[in-house]
Formats: sequence, structure tokens, C-alpha cells
Amino acid sequence: MRQLLAPLCGALVMIVIAGTKPQASEDGWIDLMPGKELKGWKRVPIPPDKKLGDKDPWSIDSETKALICDGVGVKEMLLYEREFGDGVFHVEWRFKKIEGGKDYNSGIYVRTAGDGKVWHQVQVAHVDKPPRLGDLFTDIPADDQLKRVVIEGSGHKHARPVGEWNTYDIMCKGKTITVRVNGKPATTWKECPVPKGHVGLQAEFFYIEFRNLKFKELK
Repeated sequence: MRQLLAPLCGALVMIVIAGTKPQASEDGWIDLMPGKELKGWKRVPIPPDKKLGDKDPWSIDSETKALICDGVGVKEMLLYEREFGDGVFHVEWRFKKIEGGKDYNSGIYVRTAGDGKVWHQVQVAHVDKPPRLGDLFTDIPADDQLKRVVIEGSGHKHARPVGEWNTYDIMCKGKTITVRVNGKPATTWKECPVPKGHVGLQAEFFYIEFRNLKFKELK
């Protein structure tokens, strides 16, 4: 009986493997998850004319392989070294829930300059007023000054509570940036003046984890 089952089990294993969803790269996605040394990513201060602090908040969890941001006391960007034009930036994130915690804050960047002077941020913040979860905002030069532009959406209605994983899919195509929160359409802006830039993440005073960072270019 064992001799008869062995080939059958082997065939079943082959069927399961054949039916497994391909890895990101095989689906046209570019895997952006950094390794232990965070190669391919760089820290950028906020504001850009400020020096980086002594604390480096970024690390890789040795077990889960998630990107850890211990942002307590830190505000800065972590930008991917390569620029992208049209495409989709996929990010999964969750805050570490703390007793008595509120106004959890972080952010995700697209079409951002390598020095951080020009940026477009999708908000990651459990707050009561905009910009909040899934909202998009930026500063645009106007009359020799910077004008804050906030594009409000419905992301706060689709997000999961603090401590649970959330997913953002941010599509940049031409002048339009759209944000999906946990698969639901949330925010759309049709006046982005920047055709390409870096993608990235923000440390802003809270502990947050990121995983499954990837980008799919649109031709």
C-alpha cells in the first residue's frame, strides 16, 4: 500500500506546487523589501535642510523579515534609491498598539525627490481630522511660498484598527494618483505636476511595521 501511495502523494505535491501563486517578480512586481543592511534604501531628514538624528529607527525583524520603524523621537524619510514613473506602489503596514496611545502617525511617499524637497505623501494616521488614513497631501510652490494641498478621501472608513495590518495600493499614472485602502478606492488626485520620483516610508514618532513592499511599473 505504501508503495502505491508514494507516487500518488508525489503527484499531489506537484499539483499543489503548480497551483501556487507566482512570486511578485513573476507577476511583474519588483520586490522592494530591504535586507538586513537596508541596501537600496536611504534615510532623508525632514525637513530636508535638517541633519539626520543619531537614532536610526529602521531595522529588519530577524524572524518575520518585516521592516521595523521604531520612530519614537524621530521624523525622517526612508526612500528607495531608484526613481519610478507610472506604476503601483504596494505597502502593508501596522502600528504597534500602546496603552493610552492616540494620533498614531506615519506616511508613505510616491513621486518624491531624492533630497526630500519635493514630496507627495499618502497619510498613515489614526487621527480625527485630515489628513488622515489614505488622504494625500503635498506642498506646492505658489507666490514664492509653499501652499499645502490636502486631497481628502474615504480611507478612514476602510482602514483596520491600530495593531492590525492594512494595505495601501498607490497608483501613479500621468498626473493622476489614486489610493486604494484594503482594496477599496479611497482617494484620487488628478493634478500631480511631477512625472516621476522615489517611493518611500516615513518615521514620525511612532513604532510601525512594514511588509511586502513592491512596485509594478505601468507601460
